This record gives sequence, structure tokens and C-alpha cells, in this order.
Amino acid sequence: MKKVISLLIMLVLLCNSALSWAQTEPEEIKLEDNKFKDYFFEALKQKGIENYDKAIVALERCLKIEPTNATIHYEIGKNYFALKDYKNAYSSFEKAHTLDPTNKWFLIGIYDVDYETKDYVDAVKIINKLILFDPKFKEDLTSLYMNTGEFDKALLLINELNETTGKSDRREGYKIQILSQGQYQDAEITNLVDQINKYPKEESNYISLIYLYSKKDNLEKVLETARLLEKQIPNSEWAQVSLFKSYLVNNDSEKAVNAMNTVLASAKVDSKIKHRIFNEFLIYVNTNPQLTPVLDKAIGYFDNDTNVNVAKEIGKYYHNKKQFDKAVKYYQLSLKKNNLAEVETSLLLLDIYIQQAEFEKTVKVATDMVASYPAQPQFYYYAGLAHNQLKQFKKAKEMLEMGMDYVVEDIPLEINYNIQLGEAYNGLGDANKKELYFSKANELLKKQKQDE
Repeated sequence: MKKVISLLIMLVLLCNSALSWAQTEPEEIKLEDNKFKDYFFEALKQKGIENYDKAIVALERCLKIEPTNATIHYEIGKNYFALKDYKNAYSSFEKAHTLDPTNKWFLIGIYDVDYETKDYVDAVKIINKLILFDPKFKEDLTSLYMNTGEFDKALLLINELNETTGKSDRREGYKIQILSQGQYQDAEITNLVDQINKYPKEESNYISLIYLYSKKDNLEKVLETARLLEKQIPNSEWAQVSLFKSYLVNNDSEKAVNAMNTVLASAKVDSKIKHRIFNEFLIYVNTNPQLTPVLDKAIGYFDNDTNVNVAKEIGKYYHNKKQFDKAVKYYQLSLKKNNLAEVETSLLLLDIYIQQAEFEKTVKVATDMVASYPAQPQFYYYAGLAHNQLKQFKKAKEMLEMGMDYVVEDIPLEINYNIQLGEAYNGLGDANKKELYFSKANELLKKQKQDE
């Protein structure tokens, strides 16, 4: 019995000795903790002065002390990222996330690598995880879907964000890009109809729907949507844009005029649409001349338009139709509004005066323009031609000889100059000069035909 008790006592003592051997002294634990801090602060210092390699070495020493410290793996990843060593950066961020899946910054590190290396497919997976932390990452997801070509998903997400957070220029740009491909338009039409049912006072949805129906040449749906817009938002200028055409087709001139004036006065409607409506009304007026005063008044809406001279364009329209009296009226209006001697308009006006044999007017306009534009040979030509027709041959010769110096690489004009100079000298009784200039004109005509 005594032997058994002695044996038990020995075993207890041996166990106590083994336990005491396995335990670390408190001073050693404190030493390890101090080393970890020293290495970590050294890493931060080296990173701060952009010695990323040295920072990684210090952090790896930290890992030997605490191999499962997720923050250290993350810091290593940041230093590899700074070195553009994306493979090791990704591995370090991924290790940090594995150790602590609740920290969103570890996922953001992975996402940064994906974006930098253009691995958009993996980035989509990571962003979907980040959205669980913060729904704002959905904004990034729209861009990623555009990069991966998943336009159907992008369109759904854009529409969701438009409804929940409001529209943005970037998303609207993406939407235009997607909808330029016809296969996505039906889905967007369905979405817009749904949005109109939910928010009947939101004008932009009607406008977008009208645009899509127009692209599909579905006039019936365009008008249906425009009428619905007019019903829900009676003062909508955009409703009149679409209804204007139907008023013209139905020959309802009063409503057409009201619609046009509403659109032209609008600050919301694009100038290109205004010009299109105005041009359609101009064609309508050609068969309904009683509306000419309305047309003239409508020109005033374009007084501040620096891109298009509307009065001149109307003049050209009538000019091409050989309705010269109307063309002259609008050319003169154009010159009056612009308050200057505009070259193209003046040349068009001179062309009509010559065709109508109004040579006195031709001389007046052409001479005034020579004074304003002394290097423009066309004005000398018109003045010379008109003087010849008025049998003022000396003035014709003087004007044509002055203008000839400015004719450069314009064979048709040079031919006409020589013909008119021949006519001037013929009128002055100088047969030799007459033949000289007619001969030059013939030579240039032959050359012109050969070049053709």
C-alpha cells in the first residue's frame, strides 16, 4: 500500500515539473509583444517613405510571431499593391479575408487588384460581396457590368438605382450606350411603361418612351404616349413636340401653330428639334401660304441662334424652288437681322437679281460688297456683268480687271471673267481685246472638259 502511494506522489511531481517546463516565462511573453510592435511600427515607417520592400520584410517578421493576424496580411497586400506586384497583393488580401470575413476593407483590397488588372469578372464577384456591407457599391457594379458586356444586368441595375437613388449622368450615359443596341429596347420600353404607371407626373419617362417608339417607327405609340403626357402634364412642352406632326397630318393648322410656338419658346427642348419642327412647318406653309405671317414671326425665336441663320435657310429653300420673290424677301431679312454684309447671303441675292435681270440692284449690292470684301472676286464679277448689261462698258472693264487679280484656282469663275471682259471690250469697240478674252475663255473651257 505504501509503495502505491509513493508511486502516485512521484507521478504528480513529474507532471508538475513537465508543466513548469512547458510554460513560458512572463518576461518572454512581454519580449515577443515588444518585438511585434517594433516590427509593425518599422513597417509603417518604411511604408511612409515608400520603402515597400523593407516594409514587407518587417511585416513578415510580425507574421512569424502572429501568423493568423489578418491585419498584417492586409498590410502586406497594400505594400505589394504599391509595388504593382498584383499577384502577391491579391494573395495577401485574400488570406486576410479568409481569416476575417467580416472586414470589408480586405475585400476592397481584392477589388482594387481586380480593377487594376482589369479582371472585371472576378471584380463582379467581389463587389457582390461588398454590397452586403454597403449597398452603395451597386454604383460600381453598373460600371463592371458594362465592362463585362452584361448589358441586360446593367440595364436592370441602372433602372433600380434610378428609382431608388435618382438618376446620374454616368448611368444615363451607360443607358444610351445599351439602348443603341436594339435588342435591349423592348426591355426598356416595358420598364418605362411601368415607371409611368408608378409615377405619372415624371415627364422624363414619357420623353424617353417617345424616343424609343420613334426609333421603332411606331407612330401610333408615339402619339398615344404624347397624348398621355399632355393629359397628365397639360403644360408639357415635350407633348407638343410629338403632337405637332399629327396636327400637320390632320391639317389642323391652328393646333399646329400653337404647338410649334410652344416648342420654339421652350428652354427645355433641344435646338435641333426646334429646327426640325420649323422646317416641317416651312414645308407646310409652302402649300398653305396664308400662314406666311406666322412663319415670319417664328423666325424671331432663332434670333440668338449662332449656329443657323434661319432667314437665310428659308431663302435658300425658296431659291431652290425658283420662288425668287420669296427667296429675296428672306435673304434681305437675313442681311437686316445680321446687320452686316454676309458673303453667302449676298451672293445668293445677286444670283437671283441676275436671273431676274435686275441689273441696277445687282450693281448696287455688288459694289457695296466690293467695298466690304475687296478680296472676293465674285462681287467684282457680278458688278462687271451688271454694268455690261446696262451698257456701262468702261465701268464693267474696270471692275472686272480689278477682280481678276483675286481669282485663284477657280476655272469656272475665270471663264466667266474672260467672257465678260470680252463683252466689255466689244462694247468699247476694241475687237482685238474682245477676241483675246473670248479666246482665253475657249481655252479654259477645253481644259475644263479635259479635266472632267
